[in-house]
Amino acid sequence: MPRISEIEADTLAPEARAIFRRYVTEYGPFENQAKIFAQRPPALRHIMGLLLELADEAVLSKRYLEIALVTVSKINACAYCVAHHGPRMTSQGFDARAFDQLLEDQVPGFDEVDHLVRDFAREVTENFQYMRDAIFERLKQHFSEEQIFELTLRIALCGFFNRVNDALQITMEDGVVEDLEAMGASL
Repeated sequence: MPRISEIEADTLAPEARAIFRRYVTEYGPFENQAKIFAQRPPALRHIMGLLLELADEAVLSKRYLEIALVTVSKINACAYCVAHHGPRMTSQGFDARAFDQLLEDQVPGFDEVDHLVRDFAREVTENFQYMRDAIFERLKQHFSEEQIFELTLRIALCGFFNRVNDALQITMEDGVVEDLEAMGASL
């Protein structure tokens, strides 16, 4: 049970309600998270709206986004995000071994760029103030500066979501853990 009340979509003003509904139907099964963000409709509109707009533009491959988001969520031990993004990671062609061994040196099924994205997510999460230029030079071999910015933004936002989810104890939606277990992985 979350630490604060969940707000239902039908109680929101039309613009916030539209973003809420689109977020939970198009972005993913994050309804309980949206209900908490609905406590502050400007946060719901702008943060969830930003994620929807970024998804619409698809500047960065979902493959790399999911690697980054699951990496950050595993580092931060956010069960809510790990459970939600694990199946999304496998939908990008990875199996449960890659998910389970994501923080190991070598991840089954990962290529050089996948490992680079994972390593960058670790650096932004654990070592952001001491990062070296070398990782950016490696990123620039595979990504545009626009993509590098979005990857950095999404990694930082994921850390933000991890903290909000855990601090407020947002409840896992029905079926999410079962979806993770169905792929052969666990929290």
